[in-house]
Amino acid sequence: MTDVLKQLTEVLEQRKTAAPDSSYVASLYDKGLDAILKKVGEEATETVIAAKGGDRDKIVYETADLWFHTLVMLSHQGLTASDVLDELARRFGLSGLEEKANRPK
Repeated sequence: MTDVLKQLTEVLEQRKTAAPDSSYVASLYDKGLDAILKKVGEEATETVIAAKGGDRDKIVYETADLWFHTLVMLSHQGLTASDVLDELARRFGLSGLEEKANRPK
């Protein structure tokens, strides 16, 4: 995991115990999973719109927002970016078709 992801993971964990009025992330945690998922959905939509528009800077900006809010969701669920990276590593070298065929029904 990159240093940035490690640092974000640490900060996200710290924000779980912070007062909701002290940080944006703490306020999201306080609002609960539905509010966090709403932000992930909004950011996913904005990322798609940016990609359709083709502006590289907007694509990067919106993807960063999407990844950030996804990291908040993972943290809220007791998971980390490392868990996702481990899954990607597990899939590395597998055919996408093979991986999909091996998924539980």
